[in-house]
Amino acid sequence: MKYSVSIDVPDLESGIRFYAAAFGFSESSRPVESYAILKKDDAEIGIIEKKAGTSPAKDCGDVRRYERHWTPVHIDFYVDDFEKTLNAAIKAGAKCEQEFEGGKHPPVAFCSDPFGNGFCIIGRRLSKKAPGKAP
Repeated sequence: MKYSVSIDVPDLESGIRFYAAAFGFSESSRPVESYAILKKDDAEIGIIEKKAGTSPAKDCGDVRRYERHWTPVHIDFYVDDFEKTLNAAIKAGAKCEQEFEGGKHPPVAFCSDPFGNGFCIIGRRLSKKAPGKAP
């Protein structure tokens, strides 16, 4: 099985610029005018332009909104350099809503992109070397 994650944005070029600047994605193809596939290493996301106020599905009572909104599905970006990635995302226009570092868990930042979509940045857990072992 193969899967892909697509992210709705109100303006395709703005979406491409954000995900390129924040995470280093680059456009690999544009199957249709309003949809771009972005890749970085083995990761792939789709950016699709959908105007604010349009319906996400037939007979749906909701409409697309691009201010901060909640959804039960979001993307977790697992990164090698937590601080560098978080800083790049914020510089690109993300909002860091909550950040946790320290303890037994890896660092995590709960964020949203400039289009109101939530995502998390998760760093690597600090490895503890075994007693008496060389690094």
